[in-house]
Amino acid sequence: MKLHTLVSNLHDFPVIPIENPEITSIEADSRKVTTGSLFVCIKGYTVDSHEFAMQAAAQGAAAIVAERPIDVDVPVVLVKDTVRSLAVLADSFYGQPTQKLHLIGITGTNGKTTTSHIMNEIMRAHGHKTGLIGTINMKIGDETYEVKNTTPDALTLQNTFAKMVEQNVNSAVMEVSSHALRLGRVHGCDYDVAVFTNLTQDHLDYHKTMEEYKYAKVLLFAQLGNSYHHNRVKYAVLNNDDAATIDFMESTAATVITYGIDTKSDIMAKNIEMTSAGTTFTLVTPNESFDITMKLIGKFNVYNVLAATAACFVSGVALQTIIDVVKELKGVPGRFEVVDRGQDFTVIVDYAHTPDSLENVLLTTKQFAKGNVYCIVGCGGDRDRTKRPIMANVAMKYATHAIYTSDNPRSEHPQAILDDMIEGIEGNNYEVIVDRKEAIFHAVSEAKAGDIIVIAGKGHETYQIIGTEVHHFDDREVAGEAIAQRLSMKE
Repeated sequence: MKLHTLVSNLHDFPVIPIENPEITSIEADSRKVTTGSLFVCIKGYTVDSHEFAMQAAAQGAAAIVAERPIDVDVPVVLVKDTVRSLAVLADSFYGQPTQKLHLIGITGTNGKTTTSHIMNEIMRAHGHKTGLIGTINMKIGDETYEVKNTTPDALTLQNTFAKMVEQNVNSAVMEVSSHALRLGRVHGCDYDVAVFTNLTQDHLDYHKTMEEYKYAKVLLFAQLGNSYHHNRVKYAVLNNDDAATIDFMESTAATVITYGIDTKSDIMAKNIEMTSAGTTFTLVTPNESFDITMKLIGKFNVYNVLAATAACFVSGVALQTIIDVVKELKGVPGRFEVVDRGQDFTVIVDYAHTPDSLENVLLTTKQFAKGNVYCIVGCGGDRDRTKRPIMANVAMKYATHAIYTSDNPRSEHPQAILDDMIEGIEGNNYEVIVDRKEAIFHAVSEAKAGDIIVIAGKGHETYQIIGTEVHHFDDREVAGEAIAQRLSMKE
Protein backbone atom coordinates (compact mmCIF):
# COMPACT_ATOMS: atom_id res chain seq x y z
CA MET A 1 0.00 0.00 0.00
CA LYS A 2 1.29 3.46 -0.90
CA LEU A 3 2.02 5.87 1.96
CA HIS A 4 -0.41 8.54 0.72
CA THR A 5 -3.23 5.99 0.43
CA LEU A 6 -2.50 4.67 3.92
CA VAL A 7 -2.50 8.08 5.60
CA SER A 8 -5.56 9.34 3.71
CA ASN A 9 -7.79 8.19 6.60
CA LEU A 10 -5.94 10.42 9.08
CA HIS A 11 -8.14 13.44 9.69
CA ASP A 12 -6.15 15.39 12.27
CA PHE A 13 -4.45 17.60 9.67
CA PRO A 14 -1.25 15.59 9.30
CA VAL A 15 1.78 17.05 7.59
CA ILE A 16 2.33 14.64 4.71
CA PRO A 17 5.61 14.53 2.76
CA ILE A 18 5.72 14.69 -1.04
CA GLU A 19 7.37 11.27 -1.25
CA ASN A 20 5.00 8.32 -1.62
CA PRO A 21 6.87 5.06 -0.93
CA GLU A 22 5.33 1.60 -0.84
CA ILE A 23 4.55 0.46 2.72
CA THR A 24 4.95 -3.25 3.39
CA SER A 25 4.27 -3.30 7.15
CA ILE A 26 3.50 -1.05 10.11
CA GLU A 27 5.67 -1.26 13.21
CA ALA A 28 5.67 0.48 16.58
CA ASP A 29 8.76 -1.42 17.78
CA SER A 30 11.96 -0.30 16.07
CA ARG A 31 13.47 -3.77 16.53
CA LYS A 32 10.84 -5.21 14.17
CA VAL A 33 11.39 -2.70 11.37
CA THR A 34 12.43 -4.15 8.01
CA THR A 35 12.72 -2.75 4.51
CA GLY A 36 9.48 -0.98 3.58
CA SER A 37 8.10 -0.61 7.12
CA LEU A 38 6.19 2.43 8.32
CA PHE A 39 7.56 3.14 11.81
CA VAL A 40 5.14 4.85 14.19
CA CYS A 41 6.82 6.65 17.10
CA ILE A 42 4.94 6.19 20.37
CA LYS A 43 5.66 8.16 23.53
CA GLY A 44 5.11 5.66 26.33
CA TYR A 45 5.39 5.82 30.12
CA THR A 46 9.03 4.74 30.21
CA VAL A 47 10.24 4.85 26.59
CA ASP A 48 9.78 7.43 23.85
CA SER A 49 10.31 5.65 20.57
CA HIS A 50 10.92 8.93 18.77
CA GLU A 51 14.45 8.33 20.07
CA PHE A 52 14.66 5.21 17.89
CA ALA A 53 13.53 6.80 14.64
CA MET A 54 17.08 6.99 13.26
CA GLN A 55 17.59 3.32 14.07
CA ALA A 56 14.33 2.46 12.29
CA ALA A 57 15.41 4.43 9.21
CA ALA A 58 18.77 2.66 9.20
CA GLN A 59 16.98 -0.71 9.31
CA GLY A 60 15.01 0.10 6.17
CA ALA A 61 11.91 2.01 7.29
CA ALA A 62 10.24 3.58 4.25
CA ALA A 63 8.66 6.35 6.31
CA ILE A 64 8.17 7.56 9.88
CA VAL A 65 5.03 8.77 11.68
CA ALA A 66 5.90 11.12 14.53
CA GLU A 67 4.57 13.89 16.75
CA ARG A 68 7.60 16.14 16.23
CA PRO A 69 10.12 16.73 13.41
CA ILE A 70 12.66 13.93 13.09
CA ASP A 71 16.04 14.34 11.42
CA VAL A 72 16.09 11.23 9.21
CA ASP A 73 16.61 10.65 5.49
CA VAL A 74 13.16 9.08 4.92
CA PRO A 75 9.72 10.76 4.65
CA VAL A 76 8.16 11.85 7.98
CA VAL A 77 4.40 12.17 8.53
CA LEU A 78 3.71 14.60 11.38
CA VAL A 79 0.55 14.04 13.46
CA LYS A 80 -0.81 15.39 16.74
CA ASP A 81 -1.25 11.99 18.42
CA THR A 82 0.62 8.92 17.20
CA VAL A 83 -1.38 6.53 19.42
CA ARG A 84 -4.64 7.57 17.79
CA SER A 85 -3.01 7.59 14.38
CA LEU A 86 -1.63 4.09 14.88
CA ALA A 87 -5.16 2.71 15.40
CA VAL A 88 -6.39 4.39 12.20
CA LEU A 89 -3.36 3.29 10.19
CA ALA A 90 -3.55 -0.33 11.43
CA ASP A 91 -7.28 -0.54 10.67
CA SER A 92 -6.69 0.84 7.17
CA PHE A 93 -3.58 -1.23 6.41
CA TYR A 94 -5.29 -4.50 7.36
CA GLY A 95 -8.48 -3.70 5.43
CA GLN A 96 -10.93 -2.87 8.27
CA PRO A 97 -11.05 -6.53 9.40
CA THR A 98 -13.56 -6.12 12.24
CA GLN A 99 -16.18 -4.93 9.74
CA LYS A 100 -15.96 -8.45 8.28
CA LEU A 101 -16.43 -10.23 11.63
CA HIS A 102 -19.22 -10.55 14.17
CA LEU A 103 -17.30 -9.02 17.08
CA ILE A 104 -18.29 -9.32 20.76
CA GLY A 105 -16.42 -7.32 23.42
CA ILE A 106 -16.65 -8.06 27.15
CA THR A 107 -15.67 -5.63 29.89
CA GLY A 108 -16.09 -5.60 33.68
CA THR A 109 -14.03 -6.31 36.77
CA ASN A 110 -14.73 -10.03 37.08
CA GLY A 111 -15.99 -12.80 34.84
CA LYS A 112 -14.58 -11.64 31.51
CA THR A 113 -12.43 -14.70 30.88
CA THR A 114 -15.00 -17.35 31.79
CA THR A 115 -17.77 -15.53 29.92
CA SER A 116 -15.64 -15.19 26.79
CA HIS A 117 -14.78 -18.88 26.83
CA ILE A 118 -18.44 -19.83 27.26
CA MET A 119 -19.36 -17.61 24.31
CA ASN A 120 -16.60 -19.10 22.21
CA GLU A 121 -17.95 -22.62 22.83
CA ILE A 122 -21.51 -21.55 22.06
CA MET A 123 -20.57 -19.85 18.79
CA ARG A 124 -18.61 -22.94 17.76
CA ALA A 125 -21.65 -25.10 18.44
CA HIS A 126 -23.64 -22.62 16.34
CA GLY A 127 -21.42 -23.60 13.42
CA HIS A 128 -19.12 -20.59 13.39
CA LYS A 129 -15.37 -20.67 13.13
CA THR A 130 -14.32 -18.50 16.04
CA GLY A 131 -11.59 -16.22 17.30
CA LEU A 132 -10.87 -15.52 20.97
CA ILE A 133 -8.67 -12.84 22.56
CA GLY A 134 -8.31 -12.77 26.34
CA THR A 135 -6.31 -13.04 29.54
CA ILE A 136 -5.34 -16.70 29.19
CA ASN A 137 -4.61 -16.95 25.47
CA MET A 138 -5.64 -16.06 21.95
CA LYS A 139 -7.31 -18.55 19.61
CA ILE A 140 -7.97 -18.60 15.90
CA GLY A 141 -10.05 -21.65 15.19
CA ASP A 142 -8.27 -24.54 16.92
CA GLU A 143 -4.88 -22.81 17.05
CA THR A 144 -3.81 -21.27 20.37
CA TYR A 145 -1.34 -18.41 20.84
CA GLU A 146 0.17 -16.73 23.90
CA VAL A 147 -0.79 -13.18 24.89
CA LYS A 148 1.04 -10.51 26.91
CA ASN A 149 -1.93 -8.29 27.77
CA THR A 150 -5.62 -9.01 28.29
CA THR A 151 -6.25 -6.65 25.37
CA PRO A 152 -3.31 -6.22 22.95
CA ASP A 153 -2.31 -2.88 21.41
CA ALA A 154 -4.16 -1.55 18.35
CA LEU A 155 -1.54 -2.76 15.86
CA THR A 156 -1.49 -6.32 17.24
CA LEU A 157 -5.27 -6.37 17.42
CA GLN A 158 -5.88 -5.35 13.82
CA ASN A 159 -3.18 -7.75 12.61
CA THR A 160 -4.87 -10.53 14.59
CA PHE A 161 -8.32 -9.72 13.24
CA ALA A 162 -6.91 -9.69 9.71
CA LYS A 163 -5.53 -13.21 10.29
CA MET A 164 -8.96 -14.27 11.52
CA VAL A 165 -10.61 -12.94 8.38
CA GLU A 166 -7.94 -14.64 6.28
CA GLN A 167 -8.74 -17.95 8.01
CA ASN A 168 -12.50 -17.56 7.50
CA VAL A 169 -13.41 -16.81 11.11
CA ASN A 170 -17.08 -15.78 11.44
CA SER A 171 -17.26 -14.61 15.07
CA ALA A 172 -14.67 -13.20 17.45
CA VAL A 173 -14.97 -12.74 21.21
CA MET A 174 -12.56 -10.58 23.16
CA GLU A 175 -11.98 -9.32 26.67
CA VAL A 176 -11.68 -5.54 26.76
CA SER A 177 -9.72 -4.20 29.73
CA SER A 178 -10.17 -0.75 31.24
CA HIS A 179 -6.53 0.02 30.42
CA ALA A 180 -7.12 -0.82 26.76
CA LEU A 181 -10.17 1.42 26.60
CA ARG A 182 -8.42 4.34 28.31
CA LEU A 183 -5.32 3.99 26.11
CA GLY A 184 -7.24 3.68 22.86
CA ARG A 185 -6.05 0.18 22.02
CA VAL A 186 -9.49 -0.79 20.70
CA HIS A 187 -9.98 2.28 18.52
CA GLY A 188 -11.01 0.97 15.12
CA CYS A 189 -12.72 -2.15 16.50
CA ASP A 190 -16.26 -2.34 15.13
CA TYR A 191 -18.13 -4.19 17.88
CA ASP A 192 -21.54 -5.74 17.26
CA VAL A 193 -22.19 -6.68 20.88
CA ALA A 194 -20.71 -5.18 24.06
CA VAL A 195 -21.12 -7.01 27.37
CA PHE A 196 -20.80 -5.60 30.90
CA THR A 197 -20.22 -8.13 33.69
CA ASN A 198 -19.84 -6.08 36.90
CA LEU A 199 -17.93 -3.24 38.52
CA THR A 200 -15.98 -3.66 41.76
CA GLN A 201 -12.70 -2.23 43.05
CA ASP A 202 -9.63 -2.94 40.95
CA HIS A 203 -6.82 -1.10 39.12
CA LEU A 204 -7.09 2.03 41.27
CA ASP A 205 -3.31 2.35 41.03
CA TYR A 206 -3.98 3.36 37.42
CA HIS A 207 -7.46 4.90 37.38
CA LYS A 208 -7.16 6.54 40.85
CA THR A 209 -10.92 6.57 41.57
CA MET A 210 -13.86 4.23 41.00
CA GLU A 211 -15.52 6.94 38.88
CA GLU A 212 -12.52 7.05 36.54
CA TYR A 213 -12.45 3.24 36.43
CA LYS A 214 -16.16 3.13 35.57
CA TYR A 215 -15.71 5.83 32.94
CA ALA A 216 -13.07 3.71 31.20
CA LYS A 217 -15.45 0.73 31.07
CA VAL A 218 -18.31 2.91 29.82
CA LEU A 219 -16.22 3.91 26.79
CA LEU A 220 -16.86 0.51 25.18
CA PHE A 221 -20.59 1.20 25.13
CA ALA A 222 -20.29 4.84 24.15
CA GLN A 223 -18.22 3.74 21.14
CA LEU A 224 -20.64 0.98 20.16
CA GLY A 225 -22.25 2.82 17.30
CA ASN A 226 -25.00 5.34 16.80
CA SER A 227 -27.02 3.92 13.91
CA TYR A 228 -29.85 1.39 13.62
CA HIS A 229 -29.04 -0.35 10.35
CA HIS A 230 -31.27 -3.43 10.19
CA ASN A 231 -28.47 -5.56 8.72
CA ARG A 232 -26.13 -4.89 11.64
CA VAL A 233 -27.95 -4.07 14.86
CA LYS A 234 -25.68 -3.17 17.79
CA TYR A 235 -26.44 -4.60 21.23
CA ALA A 236 -25.40 -3.67 24.76
CA VAL A 237 -25.72 -6.62 27.17
CA LEU A 238 -25.84 -5.36 30.75
CA ASN A 239 -25.87 -6.91 34.24
CA ASN A 240 -29.09 -5.51 35.71
CA ASP A 241 -28.06 -6.49 39.24
CA ASP A 242 -25.07 -4.14 39.19
CA ALA A 243 -25.66 -0.57 40.37
CA ALA A 244 -23.34 0.82 37.68
CA THR A 245 -25.52 -0.52 34.85
CA ILE A 246 -27.59 2.67 34.67
CA ASP A 247 -24.47 4.60 33.59
CA PHE A 248 -23.68 2.03 30.92
CA MET A 249 -27.27 2.10 29.72
CA GLU A 250 -27.29 5.88 29.43
CA SER A 251 -23.97 5.90 27.55
CA THR A 252 -25.08 3.90 24.55
CA ALA A 253 -27.44 4.27 21.62
CA ALA A 254 -27.38 0.50 21.08
CA THR A 255 -30.29 -1.83 21.80
CA VAL A 256 -30.04 -2.82 25.48
CA ILE A 257 -30.51 -6.41 26.66
CA THR A 258 -30.38 -7.04 30.41
CA TYR A 259 -29.62 -10.12 32.46
CA GLY A 260 -29.82 -10.73 36.18
CA ILE A 261 -30.81 -12.84 39.15
CA ASP A 262 -32.26 -10.40 41.68
CA THR A 263 -33.63 -7.69 39.38
CA LYS A 264 -36.26 -8.20 36.68
CA SER A 265 -34.32 -8.61 33.43
CA ASP A 266 -34.71 -9.88 29.87
CA ILE A 267 -32.68 -13.00 30.67
CA MET A 268 -32.84 -14.32 34.25
CA ALA A 269 -31.85 -17.22 36.47
CA LYS A 270 -34.19 -18.46 39.20
CA ASN A 271 -34.29 -21.36 41.66
CA ILE A 272 -30.49 -21.57 41.91
CA GLU A 273 -29.11 -24.54 43.83
CA MET A 274 -25.46 -25.50 44.27
CA THR A 275 -23.54 -28.60 45.29
CA SER A 276 -19.89 -29.60 45.06
CA ALA A 277 -20.75 -31.28 41.75
CA GLY A 278 -22.38 -28.34 39.99
CA THR A 279 -25.26 -25.88 39.82
CA THR A 280 -28.91 -26.13 38.82
CA PHE A 281 -31.18 -23.21 37.93
CA THR A 282 -34.11 -22.17 35.77
CA LEU A 283 -33.17 -20.03 32.78
CA VAL A 284 -36.00 -17.56 32.15
CA THR A 285 -36.28 -15.76 28.80
CA PRO A 286 -39.05 -13.46 27.51
CA ASN A 287 -40.82 -16.37 25.81
CA GLU A 288 -39.89 -19.59 27.62
CA SER A 289 -38.02 -21.17 30.54
CA PHE A 290 -35.52 -24.03 30.75
CA ASP A 291 -34.25 -26.11 33.68
CA ILE A 292 -30.46 -26.34 33.52
CA THR A 293 -27.95 -28.51 35.35
CA MET A 294 -24.35 -27.53 34.72
CA LYS A 295 -20.95 -28.61 36.01
CA LEU A 296 -19.82 -25.04 36.72
CA ILE A 297 -20.15 -24.10 40.39
CA GLY A 298 -21.20 -20.82 41.96
CA LYS A 299 -23.56 -17.89 41.60
CA PHE A 300 -20.81 -15.95 39.83
CA ASN A 301 -20.78 -18.64 37.15
CA VAL A 302 -24.55 -18.33 36.78
CA TYR A 303 -23.95 -14.65 36.00
CA ASN A 304 -21.28 -15.63 33.47
CA VAL A 305 -23.69 -18.04 31.79
CA LEU A 306 -26.46 -15.42 31.72
CA ALA A 307 -24.13 -12.88 30.09
CA ALA A 308 -23.01 -15.41 27.49
CA THR A 309 -26.59 -16.53 26.86
CA ALA A 310 -27.83 -12.98 26.28
CA ALA A 311 -24.92 -12.07 23.99
CA CYS A 312 -25.16 -15.24 21.91
CA PHE A 313 -28.96 -15.08 21.72
CA VAL A 314 -28.89 -11.57 20.20
CA SER A 315 -26.13 -12.86 17.90
CA GLY A 316 -28.64 -15.28 16.38
CA VAL A 317 -27.89 -18.49 18.26
CA ALA A 318 -30.85 -20.73 19.12
CA LEU A 319 -31.57 -21.04 22.86
CA GLN A 320 -31.47 -24.83 22.65
CA THR A 321 -27.93 -24.69 21.23
CA ILE A 322 -26.89 -22.41 24.08
CA ILE A 323 -28.44 -24.71 26.70
CA ASP A 324 -26.82 -27.83 25.23
CA VAL A 325 -23.39 -26.18 25.46
CA VAL A 326 -23.92 -24.85 29.00
CA LYS A 327 -24.83 -28.31 30.29
CA GLU A 328 -21.50 -29.71 29.08
CA LEU A 329 -19.18 -26.83 30.06
CA LYS A 330 -16.07 -28.00 31.92
CA GLY A 331 -14.77 -24.66 33.13
CA VAL A 332 -11.78 -22.47 32.36
CA PRO A 333 -8.18 -23.05 33.53
CA GLY A 334 -7.49 -21.30 36.82
CA ARG A 335 -11.13 -20.41 37.43
CA PHE A 336 -12.47 -22.45 40.36
CA GLU A 337 -10.21 -25.25 39.12
CA VAL A 338 -10.04 -28.30 41.38
CA VAL A 339 -6.66 -29.97 41.94
CA ASP A 340 -7.49 -33.60 42.57
CA ARG A 341 -4.77 -36.16 43.29
CA GLY A 342 -6.99 -38.56 45.19
CA GLN A 343 -6.78 -36.73 48.53
CA ASP A 344 -9.68 -36.62 51.02
CA PHE A 345 -9.82 -32.80 51.07
CA THR A 346 -10.49 -30.32 48.27
CA VAL A 347 -8.03 -27.86 46.70
CA ILE A 348 -9.38 -25.10 44.49
CA VAL A 349 -7.24 -22.68 42.46
CA ASP A 350 -8.92 -19.44 41.38
CA TYR A 351 -7.86 -16.18 39.74
CA ALA A 352 -9.83 -14.12 42.32
CA HIS A 353 -7.68 -11.04 42.85
CA THR A 354 -10.30 -8.45 43.80
CA PRO A 355 -12.30 -8.23 47.04
CA ASP A 356 -15.57 -8.98 45.24
CA SER A 357 -14.27 -11.99 43.31
CA LEU A 358 -12.58 -13.43 46.41
CA GLU A 359 -15.81 -13.02 48.40
CA ASN A 360 -17.76 -14.77 45.63
CA VAL A 361 -15.38 -17.72 45.57
CA LEU A 362 -15.34 -18.13 49.34
CA LEU A 363 -19.12 -17.77 49.70
CA THR A 364 -19.59 -20.41 47.02
CA THR A 365 -17.08 -22.70 48.72
CA LYS A 366 -18.81 -22.37 52.08
CA GLN A 367 -22.08 -23.62 50.57
CA PHE A 368 -20.70 -27.12 50.14
CA ALA A 369 -17.84 -27.16 52.66
CA LYS A 370 -18.07 -30.00 55.18
CA GLY A 371 -15.02 -28.93 57.19
CA ASN A 372 -12.70 -25.97 57.52
CA VAL A 373 -12.01 -23.53 54.66
CA TYR A 374 -8.41 -22.34 54.21
CA CYS A 375 -7.78 -19.30 52.01
CA ILE A 376 -4.29 -18.61 50.67
CA VAL A 377 -4.11 -15.12 49.20
CA GLY A 378 -1.77 -12.21 48.56
CA CYS A 379 -1.75 -8.93 46.65
CA GLY A 380 0.34 -7.83 43.70
CA GLY A 381 3.17 -5.35 44.10
CA ASP A 382 3.16 -1.99 42.28
CA ARG A 383 -0.63 -2.17 42.16
CA ASP A 384 -3.58 -0.69 44.07
CA ARG A 385 -2.52 -0.58 47.74
CA THR A 386 -5.96 0.38 49.03
CA LYS A 387 -7.44 -3.04 48.33
CA ARG A 388 -4.79 -4.92 50.35
CA PRO A 389 -6.47 -4.73 53.78
CA ILE A 390 -9.86 -5.25 52.11
CA MET A 391 -8.62 -8.51 50.56
CA ALA A 392 -7.21 -9.59 53.91
CA ASN A 393 -10.49 -8.89 55.70
CA VAL A 394 -12.53 -10.76 53.08
CA ALA A 395 -10.30 -13.83 53.44
CA MET A 396 -10.51 -13.74 57.23
CA LYS A 397 -14.27 -13.12 57.23
CA TYR A 398 -15.29 -15.95 54.92
CA ALA A 399 -12.57 -18.54 55.53
CA THR A 400 -12.00 -20.51 58.69
CA HIS A 401 -8.30 -19.80 58.40
CA ALA A 402 -6.57 -17.21 56.19
CA ILE A 403 -2.96 -17.53 55.06
CA TYR A 404 -1.48 -14.31 53.64
CA THR A 405 1.41 -14.80 51.26
CA SER A 406 3.19 -13.35 48.22
CA ASP A 407 1.43 -12.92 44.89
CA ASN A 408 3.55 -11.09 42.27
CA PRO A 409 5.53 -8.69 44.49
CA ARG A 410 7.32 -7.09 41.53
CA SER A 411 9.52 -4.22 42.77
CA GLU A 412 8.01 -4.09 46.26
CA HIS A 413 9.34 -6.05 49.22
CA PRO A 414 6.96 -8.99 49.83
CA GLN A 415 6.83 -8.37 53.58
CA ALA A 416 5.85 -4.72 53.01
CA ILE A 417 2.87 -5.83 50.95
CA LEU A 418 1.81 -8.26 53.66
CA ASP A 419 2.21 -5.54 56.29
CA ASP A 420 -0.25 -3.43 54.27
CA MET A 421 -2.67 -6.35 54.16
CA ILE A 422 -2.77 -6.98 57.90
CA GLU A 423 -2.63 -3.36 59.07
CA GLY A 424 -5.76 -2.60 61.07
CA ILE A 425 -7.59 -5.87 60.40
CA GLU A 426 -9.73 -7.29 63.17
CA GLY A 427 -9.50 -10.93 64.17
CA ASN A 428 -6.77 -13.49 64.58
CA ASN A 429 -7.75 -16.43 62.38
CA TYR A 430 -4.83 -15.80 60.05
CA GLU A 431 -1.11 -16.29 59.66
CA VAL A 432 1.53 -14.81 57.39
CA ILE A 433 3.83 -17.02 55.32
CA VAL A 434 5.83 -14.91 52.88
CA ASP A 435 6.93 -17.72 50.56
CA ARG A 436 3.95 -18.79 48.41
CA LYS A 437 5.15 -22.36 47.93
CA GLU A 438 5.68 -22.75 51.65
CA ALA A 439 2.18 -21.36 52.28
CA ILE A 440 0.60 -23.90 49.94
CA PHE A 441 2.56 -26.81 51.40
CA HIS A 442 1.62 -25.66 54.91
CA ALA A 443 -2.12 -25.56 54.12
CA VAL A 444 -2.00 -28.99 52.49
CA SER A 445 -0.18 -30.45 55.50
CA GLU A 446 -2.81 -28.99 57.88
CA ALA A 447 -5.96 -29.94 55.95
CA LYS A 448 -8.18 -32.71 57.28
CA ALA A 449 -10.74 -34.86 55.52
CA GLY A 450 -13.58 -32.70 54.21
CA ASP A 451 -11.64 -29.44 54.42
CA ILE A 452 -11.29 -27.06 51.46
CA ILE A 453 -8.22 -25.05 50.48
CA VAL A 454 -8.76 -22.05 48.19
CA ILE A 455 -5.57 -20.75 46.56
CA ALA A 456 -6.53 -17.34 45.21
CA GLY A 457 -5.07 -14.59 43.07
CA LYS A 458 -3.04 -16.20 40.30
CA GLY A 459 -5.28 -18.85 38.77
CA HIS A 460 -4.01 -19.80 35.33
CA GLU A 461 -0.72 -17.90 35.69
CA THR A 462 2.42 -19.99 35.34
CA TYR A 463 4.84 -17.42 36.71
CA GLN A 464 5.68 -15.25 39.69
CA ILE A 465 7.26 -11.82 39.22
CA ILE A 466 9.83 -11.02 41.91
CA GLY A 467 11.73 -7.80 41.31
CA THR A 468 12.27 -7.69 37.55
CA GLU A 469 12.65 -11.47 37.20
CA VAL A 470 9.92 -13.82 36.05
CA HIS A 471 10.05 -17.22 37.77
CA HIS A 472 8.08 -20.31 36.80
CA PHE A 473 5.32 -20.79 39.35
CA ASP A 474 1.98 -22.52 38.91
CA ASP A 475 -0.35 -22.79 41.92
CA ARG A 476 -1.85 -25.97 40.45
CA GLU A 477 1.54 -27.64 40.05
CA VAL A 478 2.70 -26.63 43.53
CA ALA A 479 -0.55 -27.84 45.10
CA GLY A 480 -0.20 -31.12 43.24
CA GLU A 481 3.36 -31.54 44.55
CA ALA A 482 2.24 -30.79 48.10
CA ILE A 483 -0.61 -33.29 47.90
CA ALA A 484 1.68 -35.97 46.41
CA GLN A 485 4.19 -35.42 49.19
CA ARG A 486 1.52 -35.74 51.87
CA LEU A 487 0.05 -38.89 50.31
CA SER A 488 3.49 -40.47 50.00
CA MET A 489 4.10 -39.94 53.72
CA LYS A 490 1.01 -42.01 54.50
CA GLU A 491 2.24 -45.00 52.51
